[in-house]
Order: sequence, then C-alpha cells, then structure tokens
Amino acid sequence: MLFKSLEFRNVVGQKVKVMEIPVLEEDSPYYFLIQVRLQSFITSLYRDKQPKKCYSFRDYLKKALKWPVYQDVFQVPELKNNA
Repeated sequence: MLFKSLEFRNVVGQKVKVMEIPVLEEDSPYYFLIQVRLQSFITSLYRDKQPKKCYSFRDYLKKALKWPVYQDVFQVPELKNNA
C-alpha cells in the first residue's frame, strides 16, 4: 500500500504535517470515505490553536472507522508463492 503525507500552515502560522494517508484507486469503494474523512480531519487541525507538529491519519482512522472497514482499507494483499 502506498501512503502520502501533507504539510500545511495552520491559522497561527505553524507548520503541521499529516502522515500515513492511504492512496486508494478511484474505483475503490472506500475512496470517497477516505477523502471526506481527510478533509474533515485537516479542517479540524487547521482551526486548532495549539496543534502538535505531526499527526498520523492512520491513527485517526483507527478511532473514527469501524474495525472491519479499517481492515479493508489497510489490508496488505497476500503475495503468491512468496513473490
């Protein structure tokens, strides 16, 4: 699975980094869900006056999503014949 990270400056001007954002294909059933959750997470961080410098989006999703959905999003595909 591929992950991306995002850096931005909040209202106060502090640099904030969000890591472990999953990259999903557009035809994935969870693509829209992840995009909406990411937007709401970043909005909440942008308005926070005393943020940390680094956040894990994966940890946020672990708390926000139901466990079967979380496992489907972050599942690692099994390799055939140890390849």
